[in-house]
Amino acid sequence: MELDCRGLSCPEPVIRTKRAIADKPESIDVLVDQRAPLENVSRFLKAMKYNVAVEELDGEWKIKATK
Repeated sequence: MELDCRGLSCPEPVIRTKRAIADKPESIDVLVDQRAPLENVSRFLKAMKYNVAVEELDGEWKIKATK
Protein backbone atom coordinates (compact mmCIF):
# COMPACT_ATOMS: atom_id res chain seq x y z
CA MET A 1 0.00 0.00 0.00
CA GLU A 2 1.31 3.48 -0.84
CA LEU A 3 0.03 6.70 0.70
CA ASP A 4 0.93 10.04 -0.91
CA CYS A 5 1.09 12.78 1.73
CA ARG A 6 3.27 15.19 -0.22
CA GLY A 7 2.17 18.81 0.16
CA LEU A 8 0.31 18.13 3.42
CA SER A 9 1.21 19.77 6.73
CA CYS A 10 1.02 18.06 10.10
CA PRO A 11 -1.03 16.57 11.55
CA GLU A 12 -2.76 15.53 8.28
CA PRO A 13 -0.10 12.96 7.19
CA VAL A 14 -0.31 11.24 10.59
CA ILE A 15 -4.13 11.21 10.46
CA ARG A 16 -4.12 9.72 6.96
CA THR A 17 -1.52 7.13 7.98
CA LYS A 18 -3.63 6.18 11.01
CA ARG A 19 -6.66 5.64 8.75
CA ALA A 20 -4.59 3.65 6.25
CA ILE A 21 -3.30 1.20 8.87
CA ALA A 22 -6.73 0.61 10.40
CA ASP A 23 -6.94 -2.65 8.41
CA LYS A 24 -3.49 -3.65 9.75
CA PRO A 25 -1.59 -3.98 6.45
CA GLU A 26 1.70 -5.90 6.55
CA SER A 27 3.44 -2.98 4.86
CA ILE A 28 2.82 0.62 3.90
CA ASP A 29 4.88 3.26 2.10
CA VAL A 30 4.19 6.91 2.96
CA LEU A 31 5.50 9.68 0.70
CA VAL A 32 6.24 13.05 2.34
CA ASP A 33 8.07 16.20 1.28
CA GLN A 34 8.65 17.97 4.59
CA ARG A 35 10.80 17.09 7.59
CA ALA A 36 8.04 17.46 10.25
CA PRO A 37 5.72 14.86 8.64
CA LEU A 38 8.76 12.61 8.07
CA GLU A 39 9.55 12.62 11.78
CA ASN A 40 5.94 12.47 13.01
CA VAL A 41 4.77 9.70 10.67
CA SER A 42 7.91 7.65 11.39
CA ARG A 43 7.40 8.05 15.14
CA PHE A 44 3.71 7.10 14.85
CA LEU A 45 4.44 3.96 12.81
CA LYS A 46 7.14 2.87 15.27
CA ALA A 47 4.63 3.31 18.10
CA MET A 48 2.26 1.06 16.15
CA LYS A 49 4.99 -1.64 16.13
CA TYR A 50 6.04 -1.24 12.49
CA ASN A 51 9.68 -1.48 11.43
CA VAL A 52 10.49 1.80 9.71
CA ALA A 53 13.09 2.60 7.05
CA VAL A 54 13.41 5.94 5.25
CA GLU A 55 14.55 6.43 1.68
CA GLU A 56 15.34 9.93 0.39
CA LEU A 57 14.23 10.72 -3.15
CA ASP A 58 15.33 14.16 -4.45
CA GLY A 59 14.18 16.22 -1.46
CA GLU A 60 11.24 13.94 -0.72
CA TRP A 61 11.12 10.86 1.48
CA LYS A 62 9.53 7.45 1.29
CA ILE A 63 8.79 5.98 4.71
CA LYS A 64 8.73 2.21 4.31
CA ALA A 65 7.00 0.45 7.19
CA THR A 66 6.61 -3.30 7.63
CA LYS A 67 5.28 -5.55 10.39
